[in-house]
Amino acid sequence: MSSPTDLLARLVGFPSVVGGPNGDIIGFVADYLRGHGIEPALVPGPEGDRWNLFASIGDASRPGYVLSGHLDVVPAGEPDWRADPFVLRRDGDRLIGRGACDMKGFVAAALAMVPELVAMPLSAPVHIALSYDEEAGCRGVPHLLAALPGLCAPPLGAIIGEPSGLVPVLAHKGKAALRLVATGVAGHSSRPDLGANAIHALLPALSAAAAQAVALQSGPQDPRFAPPWSSLQIGTVAGGQAVNIIPDRAEAQIEARAIHGVDPRAILEPVVAAAAGLAVDWLSSYPALALDGDHPLARLLAELTGATPLGAVSYGTEAGLYQQAGIPAIICGPGDIARAHRPEEYLTMAELQDACALIRRLGRRLCL
Repeated sequence: MSSPTDLLARLVGFPSVVGGPNGDIIGFVADYLRGHGIEPALVPGPEGDRWNLFASIGDASRPGYVLSGHLDVVPAGEPDWRADPFVLRRDGDRLIGRGACDMKGFVAAALAMVPELVAMPLSAPVHIALSYDEEAGCRGVPHLLAALPGLCAPPLGAIIGEPSGLVPVLAHKGKAALRLVATGVAGHSSRPDLGANAIHALLPALSAAAAQAVALQSGPQDPRFAPPWSSLQIGTVAGGQAVNIIPDRAEAQIEARAIHGVDPRAILEPVVAAAAGLAVDWLSSYPALALDGDHPLARLLAELTGATPLGAVSYGTEAGLYQQAGIPAIICGPGDIARAHRPEEYLTMAELQDACALIRRLGRRLCL
């Protein structure tokens, strides 16, 4: 089974929702690769029930290129799905299913091209790197990157196959997110002197977050992004049971998105400083991506795609972590990010075939 459509159907059929075990889908990919004479390395995370996968086609002792994707998907609980989101279905040219676009389509294309790549006299290897829990803030790939020096020579570059219409993308913002938890003492609202209001305890940190969000607008700017400044927002606030009960627990989740050169965790420092007495739980953190348009990787992808690289996108990827690890990275994958995280998510047949063609051209380029 090496048809890209068949492979996409199998991948979509695994409900590999972020934050859960991924042994089934990892096992399927590993067995598929072994069937083509490739022994993958499985790199576990600390959770104990999920793994990254890394495989090399060609001589791994030589510098080569990484095709990078994630196998997790966001939940599919939206009521507007017209059929089971974990059963790929075709409607005209559309291949519909959770993860079809973000980003099992790119993974299916990479796997479909394995037989052709194996048959090529590659002068440099092509690596396949698949991660877990990307949708939770890129939690899986750091463990893979830490293991990479023992798996291959330093790569020349990584192609992150997030949906970009197969247009190379040079930059994205970094992100950090945290949860604040306040604990109080419940009681009747008529006797606030006998309780401790957890929601009130959150207010200094929430006020600091709101003030920081405004201050960032006059801070460093990068015109490639919309908005051009780093940003911060309070995403969720929860607490309390009824208006006449003193709330004994409250929490808020806050995120920061940072332009290149700005540490997203540093943006949240005023919030953390104002959170005295609260529990602070960092949920995720990854750096911005910034690849120079004249970098050899950017020129290579422009050549392979025939498209002028795009300066920046607003969504985040694992590319910044690859770059932080010393591996040049660029975003280039099939589909449109506007279809991701939505009901009736889809990739077209043409987009899937175009992704295969891109990988084929990369392989042929490495045979020169």
